[in-house]
Amino acid sequence: MTDQTEQARRLTPDELRTLFLFESLTDEQLQWLSEAGYVESVQDGIVFTEGEPATCCYILLSGELRLCKLSHGEEVEINRTRQRGVYAGAFNAFFGADDRKSYTATMRVTEPSEFYVISAATMAQMMNSWFPMAVHLIEGFVMGMRRTNETVGERERLLALGSLSAGLTHELNNPAAAAVRAAATLRQRVAGMRSKLAMLADGTLDATKLHQIVELQEAAVERLDKTKDKDVSPMELSDAEDALTDWLDDHDVQASWDVAPVLAAAGLDVPWMEEVLAAVGPKYLEGAVRWLMYTIDTESLMNEIDDSVTRISTLVGAAKQYSQIDRAPYQVVDLRELLKSTLVMMSGKLQGLDVVKEFDPELPPIPAYAAELNQVWTNIIDNAVSAMGGTGTLTIRTRKDGAYAVVEIGDTGPGIPPEIRSRIFEPFFTTKPIGEGTGLGLDISWRIVVKKHHGDLRVESRPGDTRFRIVLPLDPDQELESDPDLLA
Repeated sequence: MTDQTEQARRLTPDELRTLFLFESLTDEQLQWLSEAGYVESVQDGIVFTEGEPATCCYILLSGELRLCKLSHGEEVEINRTRQRGVYAGAFNAFFGADDRKSYTATMRVTEPSEFYVISAATMAQMMNSWFPMAVHLIEGFVMGMRRTNETVGERERLLALGSLSAGLTHELNNPAAAAVRAAATLRQRVAGMRSKLAMLADGTLDATKLHQIVELQEAAVERLDKTKDKDVSPMELSDAEDALTDWLDDHDVQASWDVAPVLAAAGLDVPWMEEVLAAVGPKYLEGAVRWLMYTIDTESLMNEIDDSVTRISTLVGAAKQYSQIDRAPYQVVDLRELLKSTLVMMSGKLQGLDVVKEFDPELPPIPAYAAELNQVWTNIIDNAVSAMGGTGTLTIRTRKDGAYAVVEIGDTGPGIPPEIRSRIFEPFFTTKPIGEGTGLGLDISWRIVVKKHHGDLRVESRPGDTRFRIVLPLDPDQELESDPDLLA
C-alpha cells in the first residue's frame, strides 16, 4: 500500500507553509517540522483502522480520503474529501487521556494519494512546546465539559429519581390508606355480626332455619362476587335501592335507607328478600337482614383490602423491576416488563393521558443494562408528557425487526420544530424554561442506547405525531448486518 521509495521525502518549509495548518508558523518552526515529518504515498485501501493505537497524524497533500465509523457492525461514511491540507488520525495526541490514544475512525483512500505524516509523539511535542497555553486551555475545556456532563448528568438522574419516588409515595399512600380505612370499618362490622349472631342463635330459632340463613349467606357472597364484575348503571342501581327500601319499610325493617344500598350493591333484589322472609319468618327478619348486610359489607371490605394490598405489592414489584434492586447490572431482560414497570412508576404523571400499549408477544428477551434502559424510557416519556401538557395520547410499541428489538414511544404533542430537531441530542440543549430542564435527558439516553448498547436512537416528528425509536440488537455479541431502512 505504501510506496517505500517516497517515505523519506520531506517537504520544504515553503511547501509546508502552503498547508493551512502551518501557514502561521515561524521559519524556525517550519524547518523543525520539515525535518520531523515525511511524505507518504498510498495507492489504495486502508490507511488506519478505528480502534487501533493512534501513531500518526496524516495531512492530505493530494488525492482523496474517506473517513468511516462503525455503526451496528457496518461502516458509515462520515467524510469524503479532496481538500488539500485536511488532517486525520492522531491529531489530538497532545492530550494525555488514554481514550485519546486510538484512532476514532477508519481512513481509506479512493485513489493514489499523498500525505504529510507526523508521528503522534512529534505532534504532542510540537503542540506542548509551541502552544502550551492553548493546549492547557483546550484540555481544561474538554475535561471541564466532561466533569460538567458527569455532575449535571448525575443530578439529572437524582432529580428524576426524586420525582418518581414522590409519585410512587403518592401511589402507595392511596391503597395503604384505603386498606387502613377498610380494616377499621371491618372491625365494626364484625362486632355487629357477633351481636346479630347471638340474637339469631338464642335458642328460639330452630336448626333448620339457621341452616337456611347460612345458605342464604353463602348465596349472597356468591352473588356479590358475580355482581362486582358486572357493569351496572347508576340508574339501575338507584331503582334497585328504591324497590328494596319500599319492601324493607313494608316489613318494618328499621333504617331501611342504610340497609338497601348495601343489599342492592350485592345484586340482591325483592324476590331474593322474599326467600329470606320465608326462611326465618317475620319475627327474625330484622336480625337476618342485618346479618346478611354485615356479611356483604365484610366481604366487600375484605375485597377492598385485598385489592389495596395487591396494588401495593404491584407497586413495590414495579419499583424493584424499575430500579433493578438485587439484580446484575447486565442481564437478559424482557423489554415489555421494563416498560410496564416504568409506566407504573410514572403513573402519577400520566393522569389525564390516554396510554396505548402495543407490545409484540413474540419479542424475545435481550441482554441489556436494564436499569439504564428504564432511565431511557423515563426521559423520553417525561418529555412526551411535558410536550402534551396534560392531555393527549402516549403510545408505546415494541416489535422484532430482523436481528433487532424496536421500542417506539410516541405522543400527540405539537411536535419538534425542524430547526431544532438536529440539536435535541446535544448536551445542555433544552426548550424548557430555565430551571425546569438541564438538557441532558436525551443526551444521556443517546449515550445509553448508542454507546452502551450499540443500538440506535432516532426521532420522527410532525405536529400531533412525534415518535422516538429505540433500536437494540437482540444479540450484541453477534456481528450484525445493519438494515438501512430500520436505522434511517
